[in-house]
Amino acid sequence: MSEIHPTGIDAYKPSEIANLVRVAGVAKVHLPLVNMFTLAVLAGAFIAFGAVAFSMVMTGTDPGFGPSRFLGGVVFSLGLILVVVGGAELFTGNALIVMAAVDRLVAPAELLQNWMVVYAGNFIGAVGLAAAMALSGMLDGPIGATAASIAEAKAALGSLEALMRGVLCNVLVCLAVWLSLAARTVTGKILAIVWPIATFVLLGFEHSIANMYLIPQGIFAGATVSAADFAHNLFFVTIGNIIGGAGGVALAYRLAYGPRSQR
Repeated sequence: MSEIHPTGIDAYKPSEIANLVRVAGVAKVHLPLVNMFTLAVLAGAFIAFGAVAFSMVMTGTDPGFGPSRFLGGVVFSLGLILVVVGGAELFTGNALIVMAAVDRLVAPAELLQNWMVVYAGNFIGAVGLAAAMALSGMLDGPIGATAASIAEAKAALGSLEALMRGVLCNVLVCLAVWLSLAARTVTGKILAIVWPIATFVLLGFEHSIANMYLIPQGIFAGATVSAADFAHNLFFVTIGNIIGGAGGVALAYRLAYGPRSQR
C-alpha cells in the first residue's frame, strides 16, 4: 500500500510509477490480438479527434506562433486524455513497454508484436477519421486551407528535422503518460496530460500518430503532398518517437528506478 506524501499530496511516487509501468507493459503485450487491435483503432481515432480540434483552432490564425498555437495544443490534448482515461492502445505511449522488456518481463518478440499491431490499428483509426472528415464536407470550408498548409509544412521537413522533432515529441508524450500514472483521480490524470502535450504542440514537435491524421486530412483538402512525402515523414518521425519514448523516458527511468534501485 502506497503511503500518502507528507505534504498531503495523494500521488504515487516515481518508484511506484515505474512498477505501474512494468505491470502495464506486461498486461499490454498479453492482450488478445482482437482486443489489442480494436483498442489501437480507437486510439488512432482519439488522437485524430484531438488533431481535428487543433486544426480548427489554427484556422484563421498564424499556425506557427503565438498564444493560439498553445491553445491548439491544449485542445489537442483531448486525444491522449481519451486514450488514457477512456482506455486505448497508442503506439507512442507503448514505447514505455521497453521498461518491462529490459527487466525481461516481456519478450522482445512480444514487444515487437504489440508495436506492429498497435501501429497498424492507430493508422486505420487516424486515416479513417480523416476520410470521415472529408466526406462530412467540413474540409471544403476554411479549415480545409489550414489542413492543407499543415500537411505541406510537415511534408517539407527534412529527414533529420523530422527525426529530431519525433524524438523530442515522444519524450513529452511518454512523460505525460508517466505523470498521469502518478495521479489517483481522473482530474489529476487530465491535468498531468495537458501540459506536456500542449508544450510539444506549441514547440512544433512531430507525433507519428497525429501525422497519420493531419497529413491525409491535408491531402483530402487539396494539399500538394504525395504518398512518398507522407511515407518519408512518417518513417523518420516514427523512428524518432521510438528513440524519444523508449530511450529518453523508459530506459532513463529504468536506470533510476530499476529493481535494484527501488526507493
